[in-house]
Amino acid sequence: MSGTTATEKWSRRMSRKNWEMLTCSPHSSTNVYIYVPQPLLLLDTYNKMAVFICFLFFLISSATACERCVHQTKAAYFTRASALSSGACGYGSLALGFNSGRLAGGVASLYNDGAGCGACFQIRCKNTTLCTRKGTRVILTDRNDNNQLDFVLSSRAFTAMAHGGMSQHILEQGIVDVEYKRVPCKYGNQNLAARVEELSQKPRYLAVKFLYQGGQTEIVGVDVAQVGSSNWGSMSRNYGAIWDTSRVPSGPLQFRFLVTAGYDGKWVWAQHVLPADWNSGAIYDAGVQITDIAQESCSPCDKEHWK
Repeated sequence: MSGTTATEKWSRRMSRKNWEMLTCSPHSSTNVYIYVPQPLLLLDTYNKMAVFICFLFFLISSATACERCVHQTKAAYFTRASALSSGACGYGSLALGFNSGRLAGGVASLYNDGAGCGACFQIRCKNTTLCTRKGTRVILTDRNDNNQLDFVLSSRAFTAMAHGGMSQHILEQGIVDVEYKRVPCKYGNQNLAARVEELSQKPRYLAVKFLYQGGQTEIVGVDVAQVGSSNWGSMSRNYGAIWDTSRVPSGPLQFRFLVTAGYDGKWVWAQHVLPADWNSGAIYDAGVQITDIAQESCSPCDKEHWK
């Protein structure tokens, strides 16, 4: 099988006229692509980098704080957790078993075109009469289109923020002021898993949903190949946590994941995932887990703790 890998797709998109590739440092494997207006194409690389650093500083200064910073917002809840399991991440009824049902729908910036699916957040309400200082941990399983609230929680997650005996009181509030920060997902001895979606059909189409992603990262690219082959082909994000391809290799399948984590990115290789006789609806152990944590420079919140 021949195909275009995730890396090659990205490179082709960035190879248009007026795009320049800059390497962050001699010791970094990360390449940064920026748009260089026509007059700046005449500058040497050193001066282009100076322009880029100024541009990057502008972006950082105007962007929201890093994910591990504490953010302030409001949160509401759904009475039925199934409303958060059948949504934009595509987890379906499987989500009801995640994190003891403490689920969340996040705004578009957290959903991040599906890359944020499965991300974990620590969240607590700010009413200390109703709520504990620890709060609770939630998993993002849907997109919330209400820009007035960063989160809509399952009722189980909403009440988990409350002191014992105060569950009904917090539900009566409907909407509460909260603060939250992103935290690593931890699944103990559970590996990353791949569920083959029902529409998959050998050899014409394969759709896979990735479950139990640990750490504090996003999967932004997936390649697939027959076990033992170096002939990788890319998969596309269909939506949410589901990736698909119409160029399905024969035999048992391996995957590699392009994972972004703060400053840098890396490939995670799952060497034996799907057997040659894979079945739709089945869940397969990937044999690996992602444990990386984003390496962000979050001044002034680098030393900010959950007090």
